[in-house]
Amino acid sequence: MMPQLELKNTDGKQVGTIELMDTVFGVEPNYDVMFRYVHMQLANRRAGTASTKTRSEVRGGGRKPWAQKHTGRARFGTSRNPIWRHGGVAHGPRPKDWSYRLNKKMKRLALKSALSIRCAENAMIVVDDFKIDEPKTRKLTEILTNLGIESGEKILIVVPAENDKYEGVRRSGKNLKKVKVLRAGNGNTETPGIDGLNVFDILNHDRLVTTADVVQRIEEVLG
Repeated sequence: MMPQLELKNTDGKQVGTIELMDTVFGVEPNYDVMFRYVHMQLANRRAGTASTKTRSEVRGGGRKPWAQKHTGRARFGTSRNPIWRHGGVAHGPRPKDWSYRLNKKMKRLALKSALSIRCAENAMIVVDDFKIDEPKTRKLTEILTNLGIESGEKILIVVPAENDKYEGVRRSGKNLKKVKVLRAGNGNTETPGIDGLNVFDILNHDRLVTTADVVQRIEEVLG
């Protein structure tokens, strides 16, 4: 049986129902694949720029501090030895690329699993249109309240990236700490995609608010 959700307007009133594909919003969640996806996202965010200088890179220490023998002291070849003050660092961090990729099949399954979890938890809200003419934080807060969202919840709003009419929504959410507006799309108006929609943001927020157009696009890409 295909899951159904209420289709609401920005006043919070039901204007219809929307049927969701069970192959996208009703799958059995695969937690292992979701973990791998989130781990990939966090790893790809790492700058990998942490670096320390070794004994060969530290300035100075060109001459031998003292003779090799007959001084009564330990033998050293350079004052930039790691155990010396101002010496190099032994086994310190070096620049590294932490990023890696998952195959397309795993990414699609992870997205389906995350969306299915939000749908099963009744934490997904679909509106017919989400348009704010003039960017105002108060207006967006009013819309979220009309949709039955409490002030303490973390909200992810997903709107199409290709349509400029949602620019007001994006700008209105900038001052709300617990609201993130995500633009999903690939810049192609003929065959739009859902680039930008990701598992980490879906799972990291309590509610998912999106439009009927985005739901249709998700089903076309993942269905």
